[in-house]
Amino acid sequence: MGKRNLFRLALLLVAAGVLAWKHFAAPQANGDDASARSAGSVAIPANAREFTLGTLAFKACELPQKKSGATTAAFCAPFSVPERRDDNPHDDAASRKIDLNLALIKSEAERADSDIVVFLAGGPGQAAVETWPQIAGALAPLRKHHHILLLDQRGTGKSHPLDCEATREDEKNRAQIGETDSGIDVAKLREATAKCLAEVEKKADPRYYTTTAAARDLEDLRVALGAPQFDLVGVSYGTRMAQQYLMRYPDGVRSVVLDSVAPNELIFAQDFARNLEDALQAQFALCSKNAACTAAFGDSYASLGKLRDALRAQPRDYSLRDPITFKATDLRLTANRLATLVRMFAYSPETAALLPLSIAEGLKGNYTPLAGQAQMLHDDMSGAMNGGMQASVVCSEDADLIKPDPNDAHTLLGTSLTDAIAAMCAVWPHGAMPADFHAQLKSAKPILVLEGELDPVTPPRYGEQAIKGLSNAKLIVAKGQGHNVIGRGCIPKLVGEFVEKLNPKTLDVKCADALGPMPALIDFNGAAP
Repeated sequence: MGKRNLFRLALLLVAAGVLAWKHFAAPQANGDDASARSAGSVAIPANAREFTLGTLAFKACELPQKKSGATTAAFCAPFSVPERRDDNPHDDAASRKIDLNLALIKSEAERADSDIVVFLAGGPGQAAVETWPQIAGALAPLRKHHHILLLDQRGTGKSHPLDCEATREDEKNRAQIGETDSGIDVAKLREATAKCLAEVEKKADPRYYTTTAAARDLEDLRVALGAPQFDLVGVSYGTRMAQQYLMRYPDGVRSVVLDSVAPNELIFAQDFARNLEDALQAQFALCSKNAACTAAFGDSYASLGKLRDALRAQPRDYSLRDPITFKATDLRLTANRLATLVRMFAYSPETAALLPLSIAEGLKGNYTPLAGQAQMLHDDMSGAMNGGMQASVVCSEDADLIKPDPNDAHTLLGTSLTDAIAAMCAVWPHGAMPADFHAQLKSAKPILVLEGELDPVTPPRYGEQAIKGLSNAKLIVAKGQGHNVIGRGCIPKLVGEFVEKLNPKTLDVKCADALGPMPALIDFNGAAP
């Protein structure tokens, strides 16, 4: 088993785990917001090729889209920050500068409102600019009157990424995840992590690629723009960024949307095994309520346990045509790889609907559905997150606080994720973390919290926990939905109305209750009529 594949496995496991200036006058939550904001509106001519906001000079640019020849029209501006983020400003001044990738999606309005929407991507490790095509539809109502800022967080995308050859070669070769049949080789994983770290440290200091440092970058950006107020939209790990920024720079925030929230108190990976079990049981219970589904598959949760045990006893080799390239491919299905596949497919109703059928076929000895889905998952995840930045965040902010739970050993996910984090973080540097980093967020700012009823990673109880310290917040639980719900059904409209009116508690959310799960496929033709 190669060291590169071991390190790649760890990154995929962690990815599967998966957040004194003058200001413009801030509009308050009342019925006169539109007239108040129009006085400070930001006009960019429809045919503009360049313009200046604050001290930043924006020019027209095209944002490439992953695995596509299409591009997105935007405006880009150079923006650099000190890499070192210490309490001593002299240390910051002496630090090397790093360039951050910044893009602005122009509002559809002739004169946009003065507050600017900032999209905070998930992960940790996703890049906001690269993720824009997936989130654009969800933010379309906001774009009608707001410019939208995309800033690749330091260490991700094109913002001084913490890349190393170990991840680049696996992405280039599309290599199979390097794993043992029984789990992770901890010693070799540490060795592979050390090799990657040695390469990263030639160009970066990983201690300074944390959420706290990124929050200071965002505040520097706000000041450079002329100190507008931000409407923060955080998704998954991006909700951690949003909360940390709000805690430290509250005057810069007008409103916050937290989609699939990770409360400040959350220790990354601590509950992931339990959360997955809860979500799978709830998702498979939907099948048991349908006569056709029950007749076809019986107890899918019990069947998943049987398949996992069978693969633990004897991993299966199989051949298939790669779903993307159609080349003949030989792969190996282990219990660990099954767990990763099932966890990621539990994220959305569409893929969760495939699980009962795929599990039943696996028990019959037909691994092709699982094989094809596993390979597509690997392709989708390759390059989706920056592993070095992810390690910097998790090792600095969570790893030392994880308390192993013996009960996790009996779950589908097991202890593979926490074991991988412990092995990597024994090697990767740990940055400084403020004493109040994991303190409960308390705020009177308008905040909208979104959760999916069947989310396998950030369940609704996280949303309930997050709003305990928020006096002007509302929680919406989208029925039958999984992780990342901001683009589902009527929720984009509700988000647009929230940011416009700043009255979360008066939102009419009945339309969100109309959402529901996708019926499980009972055969390869689809669900029961």
